[in-house]
Amino acid sequence: MKNIHRLPTSTDVAQLAGVSQSAVSRTFSRRGSVSPATRAKVLAAADRLGYRPNALPAIMQGQRSQMIALVTGRMHNPFYARVLQALTNTLQQHGQQVLVSCVDSDHALDAALNQSMRYRVDAIVSALAVITPAAAASFSRTGIPVVAFNNVQNAPGISSVNSDNESAGRQAAAHLLAQKCQRLGFIHGPSDSPAAQQRWQGFSGYLAKRGISDIATAHGDFSYQSGAEAVARLWRTGMGPEGVFCANDLMALGAMDTLRQTLGVRIPEDVAVVGYDNIDASGWGAYQLSSFDQDIDAMANETLAILKHYRSSDQSMLRKVPARLVIRASSAFSG
Repeated sequence: MKNIHRLPTSTDVAQLAGVSQSAVSRTFSRRGSVSPATRAKVLAAADRLGYRPNALPAIMQGQRSQMIALVTGRMHNPFYARVLQALTNTLQQHGQQVLVSCVDSDHALDAALNQSMRYRVDAIVSALAVITPAAAASFSRTGIPVVAFNNVQNAPGISSVNSDNESAGRQAAAHLLAQKCQRLGFIHGPSDSPAAQQRWQGFSGYLAKRGISDIATAHGDFSYQSGAEAVARLWRTGMGPEGVFCANDLMALGAMDTLRQTLGVRIPEDVAVVGYDNIDASGWGAYQLSSFDQDIDAMANETLAILKHYRSSDQSMLRKVPARLVIRASSAFSG
C-alpha cells in the first residue's frame, strides 16, 4: 500500500520529469546550471508533486543557511510584538528565514543561542529590551554577526539599530514647555536600559539649558503596573508635575489610569502626559496618548542593511532612526 504520508523526493521529480536526479539538484541549487528546457520540466514536475528541496544538506556542507536567529523577550509589551512582526516580514521578503527564540531573562539566553547555533544561522538579531554586559558577551562568543535592536553595545561583533532617543527626549521637553507646563516629571524605565537612559538624557539636558533642573522622577520597569505605581509616587505630596514624560507607553497608560481613577487628576487640564513607542493602545479613545513613533519599518530596513554589510566587512555599525512625536489629547494642555 502506498504511504500517503511520504514526502516527494528528488528521485520522484526526476522520474516524472524524465531527467537525471543530478539535473533536479542543479535546478534547485543557486550555483547549478541546467538548460531552460530542463529547468522548465523539473519545475513543472516539482509543482505537480508538491516537492520542496531540503535545505539541510546544503547547510551541513557549510553553505549559508539564509537563516537569521531573532531573540526576543518581554512579549507582554505590544511594542515588541510589532518589532517581531516587522523584522520577520522584512527579512523574509529578502530571502531570509527566521528562527525565533523567546527568553524571559538573560539567564535563559545561552540556551537560546546554543539552539540557534545548531542551525548554523548566518546572524543574530536581538530585540531584547535590555542587553546586559553578560548578555552582550554571550552574543560576542557566538562569533557570528549580531544586531542589537534599540540597544547600544560596545562588545565585539555587535552592531546597533536605535531610535534617536536623545533627540526625542529633547522634543518631549520642548513640547511640554510649549504647552505652558512649568513643573515637569519623568518616569524612568529599568536602570540598565540604554534607550530609557538616552530619553532621560535628552529630556533633562534640554531642560537644564533652560535653567530647569528640578525634575520630579520615579522609576518603573516598562510595565503598566510600574507606571501606575511610579505616578502615585510623583503625587505623594498631593501636587505633582504639570507635564510628565514616560519612558514608554505602557507605563504612561498605567500612569494615566491612576491619575484619573485614583488621584482625581484631569488629563490634560491638570497634567500633560507623553509616552514613547506609539503602540496601538495609545490611540484608543480612552487614552489618546501623545507618543513617539519609532518607525519600526525603517529600523527593520536598517537592520537588513547592516546584515548585508556584514557579508563584506566585519566592522560594527551604529544606525539611528528619527522618532516622530504624534500629538494627541493627553498633552493638548492650553491652560
